[in-house]
Amino acid sequence: MLSNFKTNLTEIKSKLIAIGDGLLESNKLILEALKDCDLEKFTAAKGHIKNIGSKTDDIDNLIIKVLALYTPEAKDLRQVIAYMKTTNEFSRACSSTRSFIRGFTDVCEDVDVATSQEYALPMQASTVQAIKLTLSMIECEDVDEIQEIYNEVLIEENKTDDLYEMVERNLSLQADGSNSFEKFHKMLRALRKSGKISARAISIANLLVYAKVGGSFRS
Repeated sequence: MLSNFKTNLTEIKSKLIAIGDGLLESNKLILEALKDCDLEKFTAAKGHIKNIGSKTDDIDNLIIKVLALYTPEAKDLRQVIAYMKTTNEFSRACSSTRSFIRGFTDVCEDVDVATSQEYALPMQASTVQAIKLTLSMIECEDVDEIQEIYNEVLIEENKTDDLYEMVERNLSLQADGSNSFEKFHKMLRALRKSGKISARAISIANLLVYAKVGGSFRS
């Protein structure tokens, strides 16, 4: 029975990684698209995060089956519960990614090169790195390494927050007294979605620390 449980747990992890890989590839394409407002790359980015609802439902159903059949305890139960919560975070990350694509394609041609190079690109680069680091935690079993990776994810998430605050101030100054307030508002709303993706990455990292290390859920 234990071997069957481990087999199911491996399948759950594989399915989570598949969703995470799609999220990562989507955000990598967004990073490339931001460099020259490449609408084809923005569109291609959507293809990596299709049908996420059915994929997360599939994982959740598998988790429910595992809980019903094997009634795992202690660390095993902690992992299963953390993975169930992780599916929701991946779903939200994919939703924010779609919103970012939709919002930024509406305004990318209006974004001056300096603003894009100084804020949008580094924000998205940090988001990509946060996702990449978080995915590496799924297969990691070393407690110290997991803690170190978590701290790296937190650094990247903080970078996106800092950059968003900077671009918000910058665009607010540009919009002051101009007729472009609506354009700048749309731009900020789109960029905020990039920050929300990295926020979801740190939430997933929180859950993975709980799954592998224990303790309480981090805020």
